[in-house]
Amino acid sequence: MSILGRFLGSVVKRGSITVAHPDGSTEKFGKSETGFPDVAVRLTDKGVMRQILLDPRLGAAETFMDGRLIVEQGDIMELIQLLRANKRWERGGRLSDPSALKKAKSFIAARLDSINGLRRSKANVAHHYDLSRDLYELFLDKDMQYSCAYWTDPDNTLEQAQLDKKAHIAAKLDLKAGQRVLDIGCGWGGMALYLNQKFGVDVLGITLSEEQLKVAQERAEREGVADKVQFELIDYRDLAERDAGQFDRIVSVGMFEHVGVPNFKTFFRCAANLMTDDGVMLLHTIGRMGKPGTTDAFTRKYIFPGGYIPALSETVEASEHFRLMATDIETLRLHYALTLREWYKRTVANKEQIVALYDERFFRLWTFYLAGATAAFESGGMCNYQIQFSRNRHTLPLTRDYIEEVEQTLSA
Repeated sequence: MSILGRFLGSVVKRGSITVAHPDGSTEKFGKSETGFPDVAVRLTDKGVMRQILLDPRLGAAETFMDGRLIVEQGDIMELIQLLRANKRWERGGRLSDPSALKKAKSFIAARLDSINGLRRSKANVAHHYDLSRDLYELFLDKDMQYSCAYWTDPDNTLEQAQLDKKAHIAAKLDLKAGQRVLDIGCGWGGMALYLNQKFGVDVLGITLSEEQLKVAQERAEREGVADKVQFELIDYRDLAERDAGQFDRIVSVGMFEHVGVPNFKTFFRCAANLMTDDGVMLLHTIGRMGKPGTTDAFTRKYIFPGGYIPALSETVEASEHFRLMATDIETLRLHYALTLREWYKRTVANKEQIVALYDERFFRLWTFYLAGATAAFESGGMCNYQIQFSRNRHTLPLTRDYIEEVEQTLSA
């Protein structure tokens, strides 16, 4: 049995994987079971196994991207699903405390990787978000929402789930007509435009992506609300120096993952200073269930350089230094998995167009990214957190009933 085979044999028990080696030999591991994939892969050269063993996640990704690890039965989504589902985050069993050395290594790695100064932050954002607008239009919903949707029914369309996400977040902001809202990390402008349309608020959306800024400004002009919904290329740290105390509400969706642990306190200090004394903020972020951790090598190198998925503990702890009350916390456990599966489906359906935009290697990179992320939310330790913060205990209604009431009104 090969060294890779010994690893696969220890992991894959439910579902099966067949590995064809360059010399023509094959190995099979696991057993077919309903609900678990049966996949087959072929290694084109001896270096594939060595590369995977040296760094399993990055090695598997790069050999797949290079066309040297070929999935011949199933697809990359099923391959990663099989491996993750056999070692679920909530798998049970006896728990023990990690060693002091492991704790220290994780702490140092997380902080070195997420040092995001002003210039580095912009470069990191450009790496991912300044890809062709055409690419994102091929797999996102019509409103270009590049964050976790909210699935009131798993059978809903992606478009409906993203609309419900905006309504869910808006309800938690407890908006009033005439208020001024800040959207930190505004993407292509969909959330800002929605809040203005539904609640009559003025919105400033800020981003570090020149491509997203251009699209957002075009949309505001086209909808005739450029005087009410404005967008700017500026870092939240610079804005806090300029516009302190100017915003009744702050919303931030899918941006906190790019802040970096060393800047968590800076982010919350700036947010608190940007709000009025009665201000409310809704932070929507990918989160890590359990304790703080590190960003995997593939994501760090190819997808979100400088990115870090925060644990709930370190997020709330950072906010506590600046008199921000966590007035509501919701954990979305499977919503991003449903979102990512829809993005993956649309990506695969538009393979020819994506290959024409970039090349085959990029297409394989993108499908590996979406498949890996899906498995992390279905079987790994990832989730989404929506955390509502308030600067004044009297600002929000006494109970949470208002959230459902506003959502129902928006749905009607």
